[in-house]
Amino acid sequence: MIAEWTGMLPINGEIVVVEDNDILRQLMADILMGIRAKVVLFERADDALMHVLDSHGHCSLLLADHSVPGHILGLQLAQMFRSKWPDIPVILTSGYEQEFFELPEGVVFLQKPWPVGKLVETVASLLQPGIIPTRLRSA
Repeated sequence: MIAEWTGMLPINGEIVVVEDNDILRQLMADILMGIRAKVVLFERADDALMHVLDSHGHCSLLLADHSVPGHILGLQLAQMFRSKWPDIPVILTSGYEQEFFELPEGVVFLQKPWPVGKLVETVASLLQPGIIPTRLRSA
């Protein structure tokens, strides 16, 4: 675990992470587990979509990289989420600047490389508005 955080309430449901870089995907999982989130990891957006459809949209948040392998890009998955499940917050990440593609309404963009605290603050602002997480310790 990268760090433990305080100030957040337990997160209901799972956070679906879509990232093709193994190291970054595990880093995201470690960060999110530090805020006591249940995390489900995918390398491909196609697999994440099937998982969410099978679970009838029971996830708390989608965190997806823009460029992932497969038939569906992270941006397309974000568009699908906003259309089918408008109440599920979506964070899209990319090494490309956001000006190179149009974000669906309501999707939050995080430019890579993002600081750990920025990811935690963004998740908190979407799932628990008004809550300010505080880092307890680093590993």
